[in-house]
Amino acid sequence: MKLLDLIRGKSKYDHWAIALDIGTEFVKALIFEVKDGEALIKGIGRQRQKLSDMQGGAVTDIQGVIKNSEKALEQAAKQAGVLPYQVIMGIAGELVKGLSTTIRYTRGNSKQKIALDELKEIIRKVQRRSFEQARKIMAWETGHNEIDVRLVNAAIVNVKIDSYRVTNPIGFQGKEVEVTVFNAFAPIVHLGALQSIADELEMDLLSVTAEPYAVARSIGEEEAVDFSAIFIDIGGGTTDIAVVRSGGVEGTKMFALGGRAFTKRIASEMDLDFRIAEQVKLDYSNGKLPEGKKEMVRSIIEKDLLVWFSGVELTLEEFGAEDLLPSKIYLCGGGSELPDIKNLLADAKWGANLPFGRQPSVKYLKPENVTNVSDETKTLGKPQDITPMALANLAIDLVGRTNPGDTVVNKIISSISK
Repeated sequence: MKLLDLIRGKSKYDHWAIALDIGTEFVKALIFEVKDGEALIKGIGRQRQKLSDMQGGAVTDIQGVIKNSEKALEQAAKQAGVLPYQVIMGIAGELVKGLSTTIRYTRGNSKQKIALDELKEIIRKVQRRSFEQARKIMAWETGHNEIDVRLVNAAIVNVKIDSYRVTNPIGFQGKEVEVTVFNAFAPIVHLGALQSIADELEMDLLSVTAEPYAVARSIGEEEAVDFSAIFIDIGGGTTDIAVVRSGGVEGTKMFALGGRAFTKRIASEMDLDFRIAEQVKLDYSNGKLPEGKKEMVRSIIEKDLLVWFSGVELTLEEFGAEDLLPSKIYLCGGGSELPDIKNLLADAKWGANLPFGRQPSVKYLKPENVTNVSDETKTLGKPQDITPMALANLAIDLVGRTNPGDTVVNKIISSISK
């Protein structure tokens, strides 16, 4: 495959990469250079997907998505003047599960300092338990006991030694060790589709990452220890929710309702073609409709908004079972541009099963909120730009690495040793 007649020598471009966000409505490609620990965006490409290419955030037509990706990459490469060979891709969909698992471990000798090998063994126990939890959840939701899942992300959320929180347990003494690790899993059928796309594009796949995890990790590290928030990424086919407590991603959940549902409702009620209905929705979001038509659209989408909000409530109930929910909500994704969504969340009468300490504040994530990513094109600024920027942020430490075969345990250890 020849996207562009550009030099792709690995020695020259081993610090360049692509963030490829394969969304339900659009494929979004960012070409960036990693320099001094920062991702510098050099080129941007977007290509609309067909209705049959994606469903609920998952790929349903691999060849269709490949063609759309090629077009998005051509746009980005023309602007950047180069087409890198490394790519990080995001994964979404209802069956992408992110959960935190805790192991409490009693040490035989409390006076002995915790060594690297001991920590690795604790993490292995966490990973085994987490994997079984993920398989059980997916089996229950799908009705298939033998669903094959793979790990896509892992990070230590919390470590306590005798109830004392530490950031790196190596070298500490103590009796009781408690380690919490966040893991995101996805069915191999979805991961395999992304690998096939990368292969057809002749790209080296650096990583596949759960998109809500990437978004949750994109906020600046300077306040990480005390930072708690709820991230809601509303795409065309799904709504992805991530909960961060005390700087660690506690879990991610997704449900199959996004911006496309509102477009379909407008198309049905106003007897419009889907593309025309999509433009009506965008004009409504941007305040470009006359008052009478604006009220018509608001009335049409009202019931679907309440259904969407019920999905948010049900998802958050699982995170609020044992502790107060964070009182900050950050929105991103193309679907979040519908103004009714922000207003609904800001004025919501949250259910009794949702233990907010106070009424949560609701804000849009902006490109400047994504740490260590600089847009040199000066064209990124919409909610749908956040996810590909978050992927670029997550790829900074991966681009040009010489040890891609590191084990999951070693990667987790590395993340707390920096």
